[in-house]
Amino acid sequence: MAQEERLPLAEELLRIEKPTRQQWGLIHAHDHIKSGPPDRLQFSHTVLCQVGLPRRKLPVRSFERTNGNKSLLVEAGRLWNGLSWIDQPLPYGAIPRLVMVHVSTEAVQTRSRVIDIGDSMRQFLLRLGLSHTGGPRGGYAALRRQLQALAACRMTLGMTDGDRISTIDAKPIKRFDAWIGGGNGDHDGSQRTLWPGELELSEDFFDTLIHHAVPLDYRALAALRHSALALDIYTWLAHRLQRVRDHRGTRVSWANLKEQFGQDYANAKDFKKAFRKALRQVCLVYPDARLHPVMGGLLLMPSHAPVPRTQVLIQPPE
Repeated sequence: MAQEERLPLAEELLRIEKPTRQQWGLIHAHDHIKSGPPDRLQFSHTVLCQVGLPRRKLPVRSFERTNGNKSLLVEAGRLWNGLSWIDQPLPYGAIPRLVMVHVSTEAVQTRSRVIDIGDSMRQFLLRLGLSHTGGPRGGYAALRRQLQALAACRMTLGMTDGDRISTIDAKPIKRFDAWIGGGNGDHDGSQRTLWPGELELSEDFFDTLIHHAVPLDYRALAALRHSALALDIYTWLAHRLQRVRDHRGTRVSWANLKEQFGQDYANAKDFKKAFRKALRQVCLVYPDARLHPVMGGLLLMPSHAPVPRTQVLIQPPE
């Protein structure tokens, strides 16, 4: 890969004398990824690689994100806890993104809309590479809150194809079966808490997922789990770069990038700073990504996917 065809700043992390724990994770993932393909795959829906969920907690009940001819509307919902209907917030942050990758991966590998989450919160947290501490501020409580928000929310997808305009009910989770938990050192402080046993994906979401799943490297996801923005950039590049056909590359303006990724940034300079930092981390764990900054934006070059196509074709179900 020619030096001018990548972001030089991505290599700065490899030259840090005293890296932080987070930087060590990125450096280790870089070395691991460079050593060979992953031993297992993860998958995401192609739409969620282009338009993502909220990255921060929002005080509103609906959220919109648009990228080109695709737009995602997310509306907060309610869940029945056995006694009453409880308002759930909009899902946000890294956790629901990783949960959707996990659920999508299980669906692709088992070819089933019904996903067994299981009765072990610790095992699920470890699969996601997240904290498995208890208490109201621990990993269990955070995962439970985001799972409930994700299960309750409604997603609607808007698509434009020429003169055809489509509005599709894309609610991913059709059914949420849960048992009542709490009192064992892993509760979130409430008297009645829910933990899922099974999730059932909606038929529309499942059908399009099977035909349009984007393979991802779990090592990169684990290294980027600290940043929802970095996860969004990684999944976008995993979907987008392999579709660049022009050897001269495809330009993407900062205005377009902010529309897609920076809706929660009021100041364009703040967005650019955050995006560049996250992109530097993404390039480290996606070493085949070919792109570089140009006047007014980025130039995307034809690149290999994070996971070799041959591996995707022969990958057996787990």
